[in-house]
Parts: sequence; structure tokens; C-alpha cells
Amino acid sequence: MKDIEDLIQKAVELQNNGLVTGQIADELNVSRETVVWLLTRSKKEEITPAPKDISVNWNSIGKSAKRLHNISLALCDVVLEELEKINTEVDVVVGVAANGVPLASMIAYDLGTDLAIYHRKGQETAHAGHKGTISRNFGSVAGKNCVIVDDVITTGSTCMEVIERLREMDAKPRLVVVLVDKKGADMIANIPIQSLVRVVRLD
Repeated sequence: MKDIEDLIQKAVELQNNGLVTGQIADELNVSRETVVWLLTRSKKEEITPAPKDISVNWNSIGKSAKRLHNISLALCDVVLEELEKINTEVDVVVGVAANGVPLASMIAYDLGTDLAIYHRKGQETAHAGHKGTISRNFGSVAGKNCVIVDDVITTGSTCMEVIERLREMDAKPRLVVVLVDKKGADMIANIPIQSLVRVVRLD
């Protein structure tokens, strides 16, 4: 129960610091549904049963550039293996801001490719039809084979958002690679998903 109380406290702290539900979900590596449940529980309101979710804490990797580099080398190996299967090369590694960026930067360096950064749409603007975007300060994606890098897949909504946006920009998404896959799918929008760790619930 202590872990749940820690998550509740972290969710409340993040909300008090101005983060919205989607940002809190990214920070805690849980679904948005779980964030709502945590925040509701913090207010001691009557609540529904806890969503079936798993929190992923990878800060022991994230706080060390050396560990991040070693993990990125493992992810590079996964990328190369998968691209060989589909007989494709990568032109651009697209990091999903914020948690996918450090891994994407190192993977792009190790693969000798361009780096692009995807900024997610804000939850508060999603209903208005606003879309996420590729930063102009990094590599172009138009017409290029892209590998999408993020830290964790929970529901797949972020990856779907990135894939759709890349296709709108005439890019060619070829692979999604993540540290941890909580969704357990092999494909998303006809794009293969590869991970170092796949979490499978038995209930």
C-alpha cells in the first residue's frame, strides 16, 4: 500500500506544480485513467476500484548518462534487428518529448541518423483539434523513414498520435521502440512495436 500512497503524493505534487493529467501520466508512467484515480483518492472522495495499470519507475536509468547510453545501445540493437527483418533503413529517430528524447538522442547518435523531436498535443487543447508537432529546431521528417522512440507504452494513444502526425507530414514511420511496453501489442497503426521489456498482466 505504501507504493500507492507514494504515487498519490507524487500525483498531487505534480498537479500542484501546474501539470495536467497527461503530463502527470507521463511523469509517473501510468495511464491518464490511473492519474484521475490517484487524484480522486487523494481527496478521500468515494472512488471506483483502481484501474488495472502498472507504474514504471526507471529513474535509476534516467539519472545516469552512462546507464542511458547502455540502454540506448540495447535499443539500437533492437532497432537494427527489426529494420533488417523489414529490409528498411532509418533516416530519422523521432523522440517523444519529454521522456523519449534522451534515449532517442543517443540512439540517433549511435545509428548515425538525424534526430527529430515530437511535442505532444496538450490534453487541454486536444478537444479543439490541435495536434502535436515536430520541433523545427531538430531534423526534418518529410519523406524519410522514421523510428519513434518513447520510454513507455501504456495505452498506445501517444504512439498513435505520433504516427498519424508523421504520416500527415509525408514521413514514413517504420518502427516504434520503447523501454517498457505495458500495452502488449505487436503493432499499432500497422507499425511494429519493439521493447526491451514487455509487461504482461495475468489477470
